[in-house]
Amino acid sequence: MEQDQAVKVFQSLASGLRLDIYRLLVKHAPQGLVAGDIGTTLELPPTNLSFHLKALSQAGLLTVVQEGRYQRYRARMTLVQELIGYLTDECCAGHPEQCADLRAGSACGNRESASSDAEKI
Repeated sequence: MEQDQAVKVFQSLASGLRLDIYRLLVKHAPQGLVAGDIGTTLELPPTNLSFHLKALSQAGLLTVVQEGRYQRYRARMTLVQELIGYLTDECCAGHPEQCADLRAGSACGNRESASSDAEKI
């Protein structure tokens, strides 16, 4: 992944509504949801929803398939995996295999140093 693509993804997800939409579609992966179901679930009017779906699609975070008169949206999970890879490529002095459990906060195998680093910030 290139830096400009990473920036584009982050800019798109910087909106709370877009983040909600993406997370909803992740929850409903791999089948995705039609636009009307997304709007109903998140209580968004169609025009507002359309604007946000377009931005997420342009950033590459969603795929859309026409199904009759409906559009089905799916989260592109591979893009977020690429983004995580981009962010962690240089983890642990260039040994990203040591960062296998980033969600648990044990980057580089040392949970205490990760939390003490967070406290310094």
